[in-house]
Amino acid sequence: MSHPTVTVPIREAIRYAQGRAERLGRTQQLEIGTDLFIRIGPGGRKFLLFSLEDEPQRSSAEAIAAALGLKNPTYGWHQGATLRSLTVIEEGAQSLPESGPAEADDGTL
Repeated sequence: MSHPTVTVPIREAIRYAQGRAERLGRTQQLEIGTDLFIRIGPGGRKFLLFSLEDEPQRSSAEAIAAALGLKNPTYGWHQGATLRSLTVIEEGAQSLPESGPAEADDGTL
């Protein structure tokens, strides 16, 4: 018998990922829509929004920043080798480290 399906609101999922990024100091990535992905950076105060087929909309980034409680975020673009990402960084979070403590196989520190 399979487990019952559980619906998780997207706001809850991204807040959970934000908490993990803050707690573990590691990037968390979620697929939040059809061809729309978010990478929440260590510390949980900055993220990249990207898609593989198109560019993400700033309005989506603004809604996510509000859901994550980011204060005075700045918006910009990052051009990678194969895609363009929308960057969102909370004021003062520019200096957060890009990596943190290692995570055990079971997901704990």
